[in-house]
Parts: sequence; C-alpha cells; structure tokens
Amino acid sequence: MKKIMIIVIAIFSFFVICLGGLYFYYNSSLKAVGSDTEKVTLVVENGMTTRSIVDSIYNAGLIKNKYCGYVFIKINKDYNLQAGVYDLHKGMSFKEILDYIAAGKVRDDSISITFVEGKRIPYYVSEISKVFGYSEDEIMDVISDTDYLNQLIDEYWFLSDEILNKDIYYPLEGYLYPNTYQFNKDAKVEDIIEKLLYTTGVVLNEHKELIDSSKYSVHELLTMASIVELEGANSDDRFGVAGVFFNRLENGWSLGSDVTTYYAAKINFGDRDLYQVEIDEVNAYNTRPAAMAGKLPVGPICGPSSMAIEATLKPSKHDYFYFVADKYKKTYFTKTYSEHTAIINKLKNEGLWYVYK
Repeated sequence: MKKIMIIVIAIFSFFVICLGGLYFYYNSSLKAVGSDTEKVTLVVENGMTTRSIVDSIYNAGLIKNKYCGYVFIKINKDYNLQAGVYDLHKGMSFKEILDYIAAGKVRDDSISITFVEGKRIPYYVSEISKVFGYSEDEIMDVISDTDYLNQLIDEYWFLSDEILNKDIYYPLEGYLYPNTYQFNKDAKVEDIIEKLLYTTGVVLNEHKELIDSSKYSVHELLTMASIVELEGANSDDRFGVAGVFFNRLENGWSLGSDVTTYYAAKINFGDRDLYQVEIDEVNAYNTRPAAMAGKLPVGPICGPSSMAIEATLKPSKHDYFYFVADKYKKTYFTKTYSEHTAIINKLKNEGLWYVYK
C-alpha cells in the first residue's frame, strides 16, 4: 500500500511539475522578446481575424510563440482589435501590444483606402491616384509592365501566364481583392498592388482544396466569379446563378451575359444602352455571340467578392438555364426561354420588375 502511495505521489508530482513548466513557458512566451525599442511596423487590415493578427505579430518577431498567443486570445475574448498601421517594438509584451492595437493607437501618417467589389481596374487606379497622389498613367504603367507581371507570376501561386494573353485589357483584372486596407502614406504602387494580391491569396487559400480539384484553372474560376459578382448583384441566390452559368458553359451554350458585353465595349454597366453593333461584336470578352458558345471570356471583368468566389466554387446543382431577380432580389430560375419570358412579364405586370437607376 505504501509503495502504491509513493507511485501516486510521484505521478502527481510529475504532472504538477509539467503543468508548472507549461505555465512558466506560457508566461515567458508572452513577455517582451527583448529590450530593443527600434520601431517595428505592424499593419492590421480591416476584416482580419484575431488569429491572423497574432500570426502577423509573430511574423514581425514580436512574440516568441504564436500558439501561446492563440491561447491568450482565447482566454481574453474582450479584445476589439482596430485596423491600422502601428509602430511597435520588441520591448513590448504581447498584452501591451494587444492593448495598443485595441486602443487604436495608429501611426499618424497611416492611410486607409477602400476598394469596392464589382469594380474594374480603372476604378482601382483612380482610387489609388486620389489617395496616394500618383498619376493614373504611373499606376497603369506599373501594373502593365510585363517584367513586373512575370515577377508577380513567380511569387503568387494563383497567377499564371493566362494574365498575359494579348486580348486581355488589364492583366490583373479580378486579382486585386476588394477590401479596406491600411498603408503608409509613402507606400509605393508595388506595395499597394502586392498587398491586394496577398489578400486575394488568403481568400483563395480558404478554398484551395476545391480549386485544386476543379477542372477549371484559377484564372477561369475568377473569370466566372467576376460574372457571378455582377450578374448576381441583385439576386438572393448567387449559388443558383453560378449554377446557371456553369450549365450553359458545360452544355455548349453562349453564356449570354450582358455584363461581359458591356465590359467588351468598355462601357460601364448602366451608363447607357449598348448599340446593336456592340452587342453583336465578336470579342474575347463578349459572351453573347454564337462564336463564344461554350466559352468563358478571356479574363475576369471585375474584382469579385469572397461570396462570388465561393458561389463559383460551390454552384448549385440544378437543370436551369435562365434566371431573373425581382426588385426585392428574389430569384426565379427557369429551364426554357419561354418560361423565362413569362416570368419577366409577370414581374412587370405585378410591379416587381427591377429598374436600374
């Protein structure tokens, strides 16, 4: 009996020592990594999860063990971390860093810029020009430079030679993720572009398994997502809309997407009605002519949102080839053109037809 007690006490002591050691290691990992007060810049983007913020803190060399950071965040759930550019240093503990970010003590010269989903490259160029002062020509020169584009292709797994197709208007169309970002006021054009590309990579990585198993390339998937973004903007069912376009594509139909025709003509959707010659023009983007039967446009036509990307990767499985949404975004799916026309007439007669302003 005495021997058993000794074994029990030994085991208990062992676990106490282990727990004590873990507790010591946990606390030690959250202390300042050093006494160096040299400035370390940390950028917290709008929409970042607390876990990704901890990853950024770790990557900046401001915490010894990111897993201990995850645990601390899990225990202390009240932190409301603010987006912005922060000047930190290695003499700060993990708690001090989180308190600093939660207080929103952003660098005075940080700049916030928001890019809206569903917009074209000229919109991105215009916004960057307005906020940072670069001329639109300067920005366009950077994002059109073949050497720079090849450098980006080598760096980002989701970029390929497909963006260099001679028929593409803007090589990075569809690849600059729409979101709110924080930058230094003296950020270079390349810094801005690469931050947006990095975020696109983060979004796509969330669906990497589906992307790898798809028969379509990333370029083709983003192309479809950009169509779903615009065609499904007034729909309550983007997954169903994506299903319609895949049904058309895989059954050898022309996609017949108005938004691609507007893009082909370089006219903003809603600015004016297209001329018949523009509607009929055979163009690598225009999906209305019979020549584009069973084909996607040569590239994306806007910057798609994460929802449009997800809908493209997880389209609804159905046998519909047409859709239309009413003014309340309720979407009606049909199999034939006559059914589609009947729904449109019904919506108009009942005052449910969506009118573009």
